[in-house]
Amino acid sequence: MSYRAPLDDMHFVLEEIAGLEALAQLPGFEDASGDLVESILGQAGRLAAEELAPLNHSGDREGASLQNGVVRTPKGFAEAYGHFVEGGWNGLTLPAEWGGHGLPYAVGAATVEMWNSANIAFALCPLLTAGAIDLLHAHGSEDQKQTYLPKMANGLWSGTMNLTEPQAGSDVGALKTKAVAENGHYKISGQKIYITHGEQDLSENIVHMVLARTAAAPAGSKGISLFIVPKFLPNPDGSLGERNDLRCISLEEKLGIHASPTCVMSYGDGGGAIGFLIGEENRGMEYMFTMMNAARIEVGIQGVAIAERALQQAVAYARNRKQSRALGAREAAPVAILEHADVRRNLATMRALTEAGRALAYAVGGAIDRSRHATDADTKALARAQEELLTPVVKSWLTDMGCQVASIGIQVHGGMGFIEETGAAQHYRDARILPIYEGTNGIQALDLVMRKILRDRGKGLTAVTAWLDGEVAKVTACSDAPVAALAADLGAALSAVEASGRWLLETAGEDLDRTAAGATPFLNQLGYTVGGIFLGVSAAAVARRLSTGRGDPAFNRRKIKTAAFYCANLLPYAAAEAARVKGGASSAQAFGPEDF
Repeated sequence: MSYRAPLDDMHFVLEEIAGLEALAQLPGFEDASGDLVESILGQAGRLAAEELAPLNHSGDREGASLQNGVVRTPKGFAEAYGHFVEGGWNGLTLPAEWGGHGLPYAVGAATVEMWNSANIAFALCPLLTAGAIDLLHAHGSEDQKQTYLPKMANGLWSGTMNLTEPQAGSDVGALKTKAVAENGHYKISGQKIYITHGEQDLSENIVHMVLARTAAAPAGSKGISLFIVPKFLPNPDGSLGERNDLRCISLEEKLGIHASPTCVMSYGDGGGAIGFLIGEENRGMEYMFTMMNAARIEVGIQGVAIAERALQQAVAYARNRKQSRALGAREAAPVAILEHADVRRNLATMRALTEAGRALAYAVGGAIDRSRHATDADTKALARAQEELLTPVVKSWLTDMGCQVASIGIQVHGGMGFIEETGAAQHYRDARILPIYEGTNGIQALDLVMRKILRDRGKGLTAVTAWLDGEVAKVTACSDAPVAALAADLGAALSAVEASGRWLLETAGEDLDRTAAGATPFLNQLGYTVGGIFLGVSAAAVARRLSTGRGDPAFNRRKIKTAAFYCANLLPYAAAEAARVKGGASSAQAFGPEDF
């Protein structure tokens, strides 16, 4: 159950897919040299492997607990968080003016993967803090930034997201939490559920981002405002003041992530929790989307992280577990199950999906960096289109992939995979929340089609597919003939995506329900296609390295094998999803509520 950060592949993807060298030329990233990034990822890998990973299984068994109103995390978590804070990891991508290190988001994506591979329950705390930092940096007042960002950047204070209420799940507009203006602040009262790390013993203060409704607010999501509601009210000098009127009243019993406290939070039981308005009233959902989009990308990275952890454990088990003789062997002695073809097929599937997911996640990280820091207008515009269109794909396709890979990992273990002792089952249990939180994957598909494609009549999709066509051209131009041959299938898959996009646009004017029914298959079609293209580009890159003697030959050859396996075994799913976009939509619509 040990973990080792896949630094070789992380460095490769940052260089060849995310474009690290070009990112280091952007204003603000001048210090992001390859040597510095290598050092940072090495340090992060050691922290993940030596301190966080050993707590993963024990933390799952012990779980978080609520004791007399105080939430206790499992043994070792508080000490590990202290070391995490000492290392300055929370502020890796935050500008230096607020106490951060100012590194590219793409580099931060690699560390996020490490934390979540090692211990996803632990990593959820800094993940949400990072999202809260993004929110305040984008929408907070200067005073709010001065008060909160430095403490959150160094991790002394953590952050949470408070949206969901018992009567309002994904329909956030139905929330009832109240905000009443009083003496320059607001009194907040209401209850929130599913608040990850809403109360814990890791950070000295918890800064809650709370959606609430003011008295004169219009109905629905247009009448929601956003408030900072800290556990302890800050004094003018930044020290901790009095305890705010909020508390955790219970912890949810969950399928997985047992060491992460999922809290039911109550605000204002003693008269009203003090909250501070962010921006303007009735623009809370607009502001919260900044945090939600950041979280959606990082939840997608969690899918990659769980897949990597499950892959490493499955490979280790397959090397050591001996069962049955090899096919065609005269000797009756059992061999390691890694010798059996179907086990290798399963492991190859796990590897191909994981590496495709990593490439997609880091590529979007690079797009985020270019959209924020590029000076060329065309570069910024393309980067924004990449970020907008691919964010729901990162969140949805990668989290479904994480569940799939974790499930295959159990299969490789056989019966022992179903036994908690091995830890393989924990990866699947932990992964299963990923397609649900931060907007269910069905919502992500509707966001992709309804808000991203239909809104601009497919202009963003056209820009992204044109860019992807250029990526396929890199594969076509490869001097290694077997690698270049992959381009035909990749190009055909991309053309099918364009055709599906046109169908969605044409159908929307006639039957919006039918378009919505094809949204999830289209997202998956795009995911399988983009994942394959990035593996094809990776294969072309390592072919160049092999021809010049650069890098580890075994690593380079394995990347080519992985790309070929993906194109033969996984890319065909893109064609199946394309068929479901059109034909599946009609058959889904044939069912009415009365049929269930």
